[in-house]
Amino acid sequence: MKTLNSIVVDPYLDNQRCIDRLVENWKLHDGIIIAFDFDNTVFDYYGMGYQYDKVIELLKECKSMGCTLILSTCCDETKFAFMKSKCEEKGIEIDYINESPPYIPFTGNKLYYNILLDDRAGLSAAYEILYKTKERIKFETF
Repeated sequence: MKTLNSIVVDPYLDNQRCIDRLVENWKLHDGIIIAFDFDNTVFDYYGMGYQYDKVIELLKECKSMGCTLILSTCCDETKFAFMKSKCEEKGIEIDYINESPPYIPFTGNKLYYNILLDDRAGLSAAYEILYKTKERIKFETF
């Protein structure tokens, strides 16, 4: 554990450590699992005119680089077709909705993912971490 001016710093509160861990997992598994919310993360739920272009482009690029995309939503299944359709319109290829990939050995109720993009869960920080991770993967040889 590092100390900074006599303050103990948890390594998981360090964005660079988060990036390093994602890069390590990406290299180990030829991609990572990215969960993302729908409302106000890739879709303008309140009709305010937001496009979420940067998040959408990042998801699409990560998918093209071997990542698995999970749509993580608290909405009931009756909304899944609409959500999937809107994601397809934006070019987002969803692998799963509210399900972990079957190759994951953990069978609890919580979704398994390496990073979550969600407007209610620090979207700005998660976006930056994932973007920097993706850029490192693009330019590193392994």
